[in-house]
Amino acid sequence: MIDGTDFLIGLPFCLTAGLATVLAARVPLHLMQLESYQLPGYRRAVGDNPLRALLPGIACAMFSALMFGLASLHFIWYAEPRALTIHNAVASLWMIAAMLASLAFSAAVELYIRKKPAKKPLVVTNRMKRLAASLGIVTFAIACLMAFVPRWIGAVPLLPIFTPALAALAAICVEPVEKHINNGFFKDAQRMLNERPDLIRIGVTGSYGKTSTKFMLAAILGEKYNVLATPSSFNTSMGVTRVIREQLKPEHQAFIAEMGARHIGDVKELCELTRPTIGIITSVGPQHLETFKTQRNITDTKYELIQALPDDGHAVFVADGAIVEELYNKTEKPRKHLAGERAGGEGVRAESITTGSWGSRFTIVFADGTKTACETKLLGAHNISNLLLAATAAKLLGLTPAQIASGIAKIQPIEHRLQLLPSANGVTVIDDAFNSNPAGAKAALAVLSTFPPRRVLVTPGMVELGDEEDALNRAFGESMKGSADIVILVGAKRARPILDGLKASGFDEASIHQAEDLNAAREILAKLLQPGDTVLFENDLPDNYQS
Repeated sequence: MIDGTDFLIGLPFCLTAGLATVLAARVPLHLMQLESYQLPGYRRAVGDNPLRALLPGIACAMFSALMFGLASLHFIWYAEPRALTIHNAVASLWMIAAMLASLAFSAAVELYIRKKPAKKPLVVTNRMKRLAASLGIVTFAIACLMAFVPRWIGAVPLLPIFTPALAALAAICVEPVEKHINNGFFKDAQRMLNERPDLIRIGVTGSYGKTSTKFMLAAILGEKYNVLATPSSFNTSMGVTRVIREQLKPEHQAFIAEMGARHIGDVKELCELTRPTIGIITSVGPQHLETFKTQRNITDTKYELIQALPDDGHAVFVADGAIVEELYNKTEKPRKHLAGERAGGEGVRAESITTGSWGSRFTIVFADGTKTACETKLLGAHNISNLLLAATAAKLLGLTPAQIASGIAKIQPIEHRLQLLPSANGVTVIDDAFNSNPAGAKAALAVLSTFPPRRVLVTPGMVELGDEEDALNRAFGESMKGSADIVILVGAKRARPILDGLKASGFDEASIHQAEDLNAAREILAKLLQPGDTVLFENDLPDNYQS
């Protein structure tokens, strides 16, 4: 075996272990990124995907152990310690070849994983580069400690087996650096906003509906103002910071920040960054229960937006007849507003509502009695509530009813949120892949029911609902009868409660199909679909969830 005191052999030996571990770590690093570098979520994701997370490292470790084992045989049989002989030279070449072969194999494994399609691919950001570098350093340090203990040196090639744990350790080690960097970016974004006292600032939060409401409001305000809204689902502290630093221009007159949350204090931090003068709460419900634990924590976190508003700020609540309306009633802010079909005379409401597969028509009735007729391409009556929230904020900012109606007419369907997709085979496709909550699922079924039979629903169920997940998915299955004619369940484990709910509701079991994954579901669809059918894709599990 290699002498642990031989620096020329030991150092490259340890470097090889560090590089091989980094190359084998694409899946764990990807899972870390999908979980926003949060260790609790990362541990759950690895637990949900043990084979994906472990197999690349195991394969690299086994190959490395084999190659180094073969190279070590020459040392054991022929090499003379600290002597300049041909046998020693050959042994060194054997070792170099073993190192190169191990790295080449690890690189091949990484390339193989890279070719496999991912719903949200790994993005090699600067933070990811720092994490990968930290992983390499941590592994190298551990390898060095092992290499200089003769009885442990043979285990050094096996380090890639522990890639998921090493990635977690690397994240812990690099966390102080990340906090320092993020704090610098955060303060720079704060400075930029502080230099713009004229900028209209709006915060939008909610368990669901916040992204849709943000884009609706941006479209409507665009009738009067130059608006910057956070793109896509950029709703974390660092995501919003990045938008401010990279996209905010002097010509922008209004800034709309979507405020997401997985932990208590997340919305408060976003408010410290943006200092909104208008706050909108779209909904409060059971989402991200795995991190929030209780509904009360969710409610308190969403209300952080209202608490952060200045005394002359405007607080806008959806009239949901539930938690948000309770928050409206308890709010002592002098400028509070209620919007929704249940708002009554004190708020903004809609009347003369008609909906269908083409969109919605309705009349907005403002608190002052002003009315304006509106039409939108957006599907579903639930979107009218979001539009009323956006219209309320727009009216507060001086837009006329005509401008609001014009803006509503221009709103385009939002990607993956009840989005009608073109189809060349006479089949109507509705993409609602982003939804993963009970309210969104209920709204999607209501939309599906407006289309003519046959209606096909494809879903893996809902996630991040904590201890309530099975019960809520079972209720989802029970509610499908009458809205869907055929159901395709994706996956076995998570979809089992939905299947139980379908059976309990009396749904025709011959019209229930199960698919291992989305590709298998598409194969079933190819055999089932006929011209005139409607397909709803309700939720799509990200790569960090096992169906």
